[in-house]
Amino acid sequence: MFEIKHTLCPSCSVGCGINVILDNEEIVGTFPYKRHPVNAGKNCLNGRNSIDCYLNKFENVDVEALIGDVKKELQSADASNITVICSGNNTIEEIEAIKNFAESNGFNIGFYADNLKNYEEVASYDDVENAEKLFVIGDLLYENPLIGRRIVHAKQNGAKISAFVKAESSVTSNIADECFNASVGEFLDACKDSIDESSIVIFNQIDDADDLAKIEALGCKILPVFSKSNTKGALNILDAKSKDEMFDLLDNTKVLLVFNDDIADELEFDFSKISKIISFAPCASKTTEISDIVIPIKTWLEKDGSFVNAMGETQTFNAAIESDVLSEIEVIDKLN
Repeated sequence: MFEIKHTLCPSCSVGCGINVILDNEEIVGTFPYKRHPVNAGKNCLNGRNSIDCYLNKFENVDVEALIGDVKKELQSADASNITVICSGNNTIEEIEAIKNFAESNGFNIGFYADNLKNYEEVASYDDVENAEKLFVIGDLLYENPLIGRRIVHAKQNGAKISAFVKAESSVTSNIADECFNASVGEFLDACKDSIDESSIVIFNQIDDADDLAKIEALGCKILPVFSKSNTKGALNILDAKSKDEMFDLLDNTKVLLVFNDDIADELEFDFSKISKIISFAPCASKTTEISDIVIPIKTWLEKDGSFVNAMGETQTFNAAIESDVLSEIEVIDKLN
């Protein structure tokens, strides 16, 4: 028997709705959620492939024994040498639980947000579509296509598009009126005299903190778009660390607990220097491959929760399918 469940796409911070298709209580595919206000029935390739984590999830193991092993590692190490990693892959509820777990035990918390930061006031997706001038940093049409769709609509409405993309050719540069690829800072310097209150700067990357300072000084609307679904929600709860701060933290870590994040894929760090790496993950990743202990957890399709999308809207979702696998919060409860 076929069944369709409404949920949220976990692939980036745009916050698109997506339907998953169940056949005899097994997830077999995705289908556009046509009534969703963010994406109106459009889903990008990443969204359509978002069920892959569920389809390739870890097999059941003796979780209780593994949790016992983790407890022994935590008890034998100095709290100051233990670091807990969380990210925008975690729900609001999970981040709060991870934060309380780390703080109550005196552990360090590592949260990396691609060197981006939180802003209370940001442009809405409708603002983007109706803007007169857009200044785009990063290949958003390729990496965040449902934001890219709004940029294309703005172009059709007569907006001027200026873009910075590092690659010599990109999807975004194909529609831009002018394109730069030297550095973000040089792009902002070249465009600053053209930026006014009718402009919006949209970005999913920067080169360094100085770029953020330049963006903030422009006095126009901005919209940072994050690579993970709940990075903005995490930024409301935790202070993000820069890449250099993350390296310093990892250099002083002996036991690393990674909650549903592929930090080994994000940071070029020699993780062999860390004595024990423990991953809590739903499926395989570069981080689980180098981990000493891997504890399977629920995929996003098997749990309830909430994300905050790029424009600051809190979005809730319910499990699309039941599962006996432990959630991150249940694992933390057992570790406490």
